[in-house]
Amino acid sequence: MAEYMAPLMFAGLVAFLLLGYPVAFSLAANGLLFAGIGIGMGLFGIEQLQALPERVFGIMGNATLLAIPFFTFMGLILERSGMAEELLDSLGQLFGSIRGGLAYSVVFVGALLAATTGVVAASVMAMGLISLPIMLRYGYDKRLAAGVIAASGTLAQIIPPSLVLIVLADQLSVPVGDIYRGAMTPGLMLVSLYLLFVFVVSLIAPSAAPALPIEVRPLRGAALWRKALWSMAPPLALIFLVLGTIYLGVATPTEGGAMGAVGALGLALAKRRLSLDLLKQAMDSTARLTSFVLFILIGSTVFSLVFNLHDGDVWIEELLTGLPGGALGFIIVVNLLVFVLAFFLDFFEIAFIIVPMLVPVAAKLGIDPIWFGVLLGINMQTSFMHPPFGFALFYLRSVAPKEVRTADIYWGAVPFLLIQIAMVITVVAFPGLVQTAEKPNENAAMELVIDEPIPEFFQKPEK
Repeated sequence: MAEYMAPLMFAGLVAFLLLGYPVAFSLAANGLLFAGIGIGMGLFGIEQLQALPERVFGIMGNATLLAIPFFTFMGLILERSGMAEELLDSLGQLFGSIRGGLAYSVVFVGALLAATTGVVAASVMAMGLISLPIMLRYGYDKRLAAGVIAASGTLAQIIPPSLVLIVLADQLSVPVGDIYRGAMTPGLMLVSLYLLFVFVVSLIAPSAAPALPIEVRPLRGAALWRKALWSMAPPLALIFLVLGTIYLGVATPTEGGAMGAVGALGLALAKRRLSLDLLKQAMDSTARLTSFVLFILIGSTVFSLVFNLHDGDVWIEELLTGLPGGALGFIIVVNLLVFVLAFFLDFFEIAFIIVPMLVPVAAKLGIDPIWFGVLLGINMQTSFMHPPFGFALFYLRSVAPKEVRTADIYWGAVPFLLIQIAMVITVVAFPGLVQTAEKPNENAAMELVIDEPIPEFFQKPEK
């Protein structure tokens, strides 16, 4: 019976989740339940649970996780200070004379908000409230408008300072700055693919993405560029303050997040929009999200401790290392698993439940942890776009006008979901796109140590 305890424990967790119990409590309760069963069966002693308090205190003292409330607070302050509204207005004027101009401006603003807020909900809801009514007013196709807004908002998932990258860095035991650096190129490639898709749609179906009428574009020439540059200056300065200091090694991600929070407060104060009510809302939302993350993390550490006591790590390792195709087979199966789980779980739940089980196997196969983390981050980005459970679709539905049906939002998300899947395949095929700590200046492939022959591009060059 002992050899079946690990799979039974995993099945028990799935049952708890399907019954609708909160994830944090499902993890902890399932762990304690199977701890009692294991102790009662004599599989291990109660003294082995003494590691649990130290693990919990280790979570509470983890300085890396402190970046989560800082970046969340920064994003909420910026979203409520009107920066997104000014950016969309200025860039909409700048690109308004060309077909698809409003859609281009949404993608650019989504990228800028991603690089300053790191919060998907803030980006999607801000752009949904501001730009969706305008796009519909000037004849944009409902599906295209909804899809481009939802997809651009999810860029906050992969473009630093992404919250999911912070969590993945913690789970993979790699520096946050390194995984930020690795994610930058794939993130910018996603932005380019979104823009390319809008361009293709504007060529094939011009009526789906028309240019703005000349009467609603009062500014011309130098005045228009000055307005656009003036609107872009504050977020660009904040991006350098946060990401620039991290990349240059001047500040840790936690310190960068703290500076970003102070910078966001400064911008809100400069715009005369900093009020006690705004602070209360931002602090309340930040406290809720941070508590949510920590409770899931505490529950997951209870689950993982007991799971490993039942030799769950050995079971997972034997299950995944025995796959045909070696490391490539492991990568394919893991990505399919994460893609399917993203229909039902959000990225925090996947990061805290599934990733800890995969890390030892990836390490044994010699897969670079930074490359692996960025790949998982791109894949988990699809969890926001999955119809019918994608959170970005829920966020957009909550602020969309009544004339936009839920089906329009779902169908609009499908092309961008396919683009995200294509990006996952691209990173697997060309691992050098992700800059790793060991190879900062070369396009070297990730390291895979396996017995089976693999494609040449998947091999690490001899040193």
